[in-house]
Amino acid sequence: MTDLLYSEEEEALRSAVRDLLADHCDAPGVIARTESDAPHDLAAWKALADGMGLAGLLVPEDKGGQGATHREVAVVLEELGRAVAPVPYLTSAVVATEALLACETDGGLLAELASGRRIGALAVALNVASGAAYKVVRHEDGALHGELTGIADAGAADVLLVPADDGGLYAVDASAVTVAPQPSLDLTRPLATVTLDGAPGRLLGDAEPAVRRALRAGAGLLVSEQLGVADWTLTETVRYLKERKQFNRPVGGFQALKHRLAQLWLEVVNLRAAARNAADALAHDADADIAVAVAQAYAGPVAVHAAEEALQLHAGIGMTWEHPIHLYLKRAKADSIAYGTAGTHRARLAELVDLQAP
Repeated sequence: MTDLLYSEEEEALRSAVRDLLADHCDAPGVIARTESDAPHDLAAWKALADGMGLAGLLVPEDKGGQGATHREVAVVLEELGRAVAPVPYLTSAVVATEALLACETDGGLLAELASGRRIGALAVALNVASGAAYKVVRHEDGALHGELTGIADAGAADVLLVPADDGGLYAVDASAVTVAPQPSLDLTRPLATVTLDGAPGRLLGDAEPAVRRALRAGAGLLVSEQLGVADWTLTETVRYLKERKQFNRPVGGFQALKHRLAQLWLEVVNLRAAARNAADALAHDADADIAVAVAQAYAGPVAVHAAEEALQLHAGIGMTWEHPIHLYLKRAKADSIAYGTAGTHRARLAELVDLQAP
């Protein structure tokens, strides 16, 4: 029987990550970073990856990692979502790492990503779902040519994993390509255009299975990040409504608001169950495709709803740039189309369970 409750070790990991993020990713600091030329918090990344060894959770110990599972990674992502931390954890420690694990390479690059010494990014647009078509570059005479758009965290990456038209996945040093920032709704996970003009690449393996595996893990564990976003916005809204007074009584005492918060709480509880199930299924590879599709079909709308309710119920203060709610709303909106929309995952789920459209 599957146990979706958090273990003592997972709760200890959560506490450690939350303490670290409280020191590195407080709301004023994250907002100030979004206004700078350096949106990624590399000091926080170094603390997570080098100090705590969290970049290598999915990598086996004999390949330089921690040998943990997707369940532990999910706990880390919940906390990163609660802090809207501007670190390339999902893109490097999950998506790029899973792609390398599918390639069965010599392990040198995998060990570097696991240690946090290098940051990786899969050069596939953030909105592409597992199994969907993705853009490739031209491989000619040992060099790569082309342009890829919508690549998340490419600006922080040291190495890019680039799919080519010959069916191969190539490791390309970031210094050999041009990375140009793109306008992005989510300022804490910036997108970029990557241009390759004769860039040398080292063949890692077949692109199709590697990309499919990477995007499935990305989608399944993104749900935990969305859970973190929803949980923070609900908790903060409840706290604010207990303190904010109108007509000399706490606003949270009004029945209409109680009903809205109760409904939102039910949605977040259900989201937690879906996120835990997806992480556990990925950890044990048990009907993971179905679990990920179910969780992603549910997660996006709930996280967006939670952030929208937080914005509305904080009233005037919630509309200000200085209050962090806008960061959560933007992250929730961007996450709702990352690795496939809810509609895409519902359609995928229908295929998996052989439920034909009328």
